[in-house]
Amino acid sequence: MTRMSGAPRKQQGVTLFGLIVILAVLGCIGVLVAKVTPTTIEYFSIKKAIASARTAGTTVQEIQNAFNKQAEVGYIDAIAGKDLDITKNGDDVQISFAYQKKIPLVGPVSLLIDYAGSTAKP
Repeated sequence: MTRMSGAPRKQQGVTLFGLIVILAVLGCIGVLVAKVTPTTIEYFSIKKAIASARTAGTTVQEIQNAFNKQAEVGYIDAIAGKDLDITKNGDDVQISFAYQKKIPLVGPVSLLIDYAGSTAKP
């Protein structure tokens, strides 16, 4: 029988407890992403809708109505045409919006996201 010489080999890897902690953290991140994604998609839909409404009308009422039609088709319920801030400088029309979205997470804990956008060029 031969005996190995030198220091004993140390095992490497993740313990069961470490694996459980890693999976719990990844699960929390996954739930957070799953809850935030729909509001982010809605935000980008609103940005597209105001860009479309800007070209669809010349008066404030026409722009609001065009946005409301786009909102109905795009399932946008965060804001309506009356919530848009529409300004005119000669022939140039700028539309902007801002709103908050409260996303309940667990019990009394919620995530509050401020969304804002405009058709103005940066």
